[in-house]
Amino acid sequence: MWEQLWESHSGRIIGIVAGIGLGIVYLLSGFWDMLFVALLVFTCYNLGKNKDLNVGPIIPWQRIAVWLSDRWRWLK
Repeated sequence: MWEQLWESHSGRIIGIVAGIGLGIVYLLSGFWDMLFVALLVFTCYNLGKNKDLNVGPIIPWQRIAVWLSDRWRWLK
């Protein structure tokens, strides 16, 4: 069971563990930083989910380059 879970959700598991690990550092610095911990866990979970789903890069550099070159011809 654990092997199937790891194979299908490894990115999400790593993301959550990384978010919690980084969040502990911020928890030690004060109570109000728990909001930042929630942001860290959420961000790391989504990054792991994107890895599991093979969404591609977070920032589509190639699409941005094509868009910029269409807008500004002198960039070519």
